[in-house]
Amino acid sequence: MPLPDTFYCAQQIHIPPDLPDILKDFTKAAIRTQPKDLLQWCSAYFNALTKGECLPVKERLEMNVATQKTDTGLTPGLLKILHKQLSPNHTCSKKELEMKWKGLCLPMEQLEALLSLGSFDSKIIWMEFFALGCSSLGGSLMSSLKYACEILTNDEAGGPARIPFDTFVQLYTYLTHLEGDVPQDYTDNFLNRLQAQVNNQNGMIQVSNFYTSNRFGKVKKRAMED
Repeated sequence: MPLPDTFYCAQQIHIPPDLPDILKDFTKAAIRTQPKDLLQWCSAYFNALTKGECLPVKERLEMNVATQKTDTGLTPGLLKILHKQLSPNHTCSKKELEMKWKGLCLPMEQLEALLSLGSFDSKIIWMEFFALGCSSLGGSLMSSLKYACEILTNDEAGGPARIPFDTFVQLYTYLTHLEGDVPQDYTDNFLNRLQAQVNNQNGMIQVSNFYTSNRFGKVKKRAMED
């Protein structure tokens, strides 16, 4: 089909006045997020922008997790995006999670592995999946909880990374349940020791609290075994 013999001058082409700002924000977002598949991420970005939803954008440029020898996909920054997108309703569907996951260009095999580990059905309790996401980042239970605090906290980066103790207990209990080899009395004693510090911190726990307690617990446990 031949093109119409119509020519437009610059004065006839309407450019929305806010378009330069949109493109500027998009460029900054792409640089911060560093998506693996720019085209796929662009689709997710502008779809969220049109709907007024949380954008698939990292807060800052991040380096790969130190414990990762290879690029495993999920990073603290990407998990934080997913948390912002999916936590408000407390639960999400598997289809919704898959859509957000793909929008961040994350490997589907990693998602399937996490869903299988958590034995999730079509309805997913978000904080349980979040806990598994943290476990994929950390090499141990305490490292996983450290990532959880750093992702969930309202403190500035490099700060104490405080979160409500109730949230910490929920994550800790779920992860120890999945591990299956942590005695219940050890779990109870660990949380009870933390409670004294939490009471002096307005119900908040910070990373230094449970790292210190974890070391104390291991020393105490070894001493009891000896």
